[in-house]
Amino acid sequence: MKKLFAVLLAAAMLWGLAACGAPEKAEFSLFAMDTYMTLVAYGDEASDALTESARAINDLEQRLSRTREGSEIRAVNHSGRAAIDSETAALLTEALVFSAETDGAFDITVAPLVDLWAINSDSPHIPSQAEIDALLPLIGCDHVTVDGSAVTLDVGCAIDLGGIAKGYASDVVAEIFAEHGIKSGTVSLGGNVYVCGKRPDGKPWNVAVQDPQGDGYACMLSLTDTFAVTSGGYQRYFTAEDGTVYQHIIDPATGYPARSDLLSVTVVCPSGTRADAYSTALYVMGEEAAIRFWESQQAGDHAFEAVFVTADGRIACTPGLADQFVPQEDASYEVQLLNR
Repeated sequence: MKKLFAVLLAAAMLWGLAACGAPEKAEFSLFAMDTYMTLVAYGDEASDALTESARAINDLEQRLSRTREGSEIRAVNHSGRAAIDSETAALLTEALVFSAETDGAFDITVAPLVDLWAINSDSPHIPSQAEIDALLPLIGCDHVTVDGSAVTLDVGCAIDLGGIAKGYASDVVAEIFAEHGIKSGTVSLGGNVYVCGKRPDGKPWNVAVQDPQGDGYACMLSLTDTFAVTSGGYQRYFTAEDGTVYQHIIDPATGYPARSDLLSVTVVCPSGTRADAYSTALYVMGEEAAIRFWESQQAGDHAFEAVFVTADGRIACTPGLADQFVPQEDASYEVQLLNR
């Protein structure tokens, strides 16, 4: 579930190819993993790269979806133990690491709470505290054991990879692009964005971060060869009869939809999988804890940059994006550059 909207500007994606000697362009759209996806590639093998990428995305959905008949995750959730593909086992292991790094703010075992609230369904439910309390003991990655290709899950628990699957898919597509010699392209998987190289005119790709409070965008990022993933509660939610808004990202610690002082978090880093997990976790943490986490990661191999859109009307940008950040003139946010 997720991921909310860092959109590639159409003008950047539809760069004109009328000039003599321009690289071959291929574009492909599909609906998978509960979102619309658009892939664009430039190069002699562009069409082959997109065909292979679409096939890989559909294969990943078949294996990673917890609702698809025959999926590996569905099998684990149903029986509590199953043998899975080595690639899936590696992804689960990585997800458990992300959970440990973020003190559980990102957690793939949140599935029972997601089902309880049913916010993404046609019949959302506001549970009682007793219902939530009954499920909280089932949440936590200590309930999952990965041993080689065997996965064991404690009784009553369930795995949901919706908060990481699209990020992982973007990593897979990036590998396919590299194998086909693609030097320029874009991948937009429902808010999980990968930009390959530069635009055919030699300029960086423009990635827009949606304004969580409007139809436009809050800022623009000029990016090259990286991943950008945005999370927030502003796109999937329901409003109760008393006017309370419940958004879809669940806080694993409380069992309630996250009550964050952030409207959205965009994470930029060399890994789509990590960006996907971190963007969710930082949104759940809230601004103060999210910035502390960003600071704690800067000295290691997991350094990343981020854009925080806050509920009090600010856009806080980490310094590594300072030269790539362009605020939207019509947006009413105060821009704040964080210190490293």
